[in-house]
Amino acid sequence: MKMIKAFIVGATVIITTGCATAVSPVGNGALFTSVKGPVNATTSTGISKSGQSCATNILGLIAVGDSSISTAKQKADISKVANIDHQSTTVLGLFSNFCTIVEGE
Repeated sequence: MKMIKAFIVGATVIITTGCATAVSPVGNGALFTSVKGPVNATTSTGISKSGQSCATNILGLIAVGDSSISTAKQKADISKVANIDHQSTTVLGLFSNFCTIVEGE
């Protein structure tokens, strides 16, 4: 009876969790995705610094990180933003990584 309950709990966890995917402007590949895309761009300032912030998802069960624009700005000490891009990587739906890249002065 304990084996049946353990199996049911395990199957429920597997069925109800999503795959580990990241946002992609062209969709996610079944085996591998590595895409970089634009979010925002201006020409009001030069580009002398670049900061990156990332979040990671494993098996659709664990998601950690901070991929915010403000964190990417803080990491590179950027006060004037010129470009904001994102980069997403997914492997077999088991692992995904999403990064925000901020460039500016």
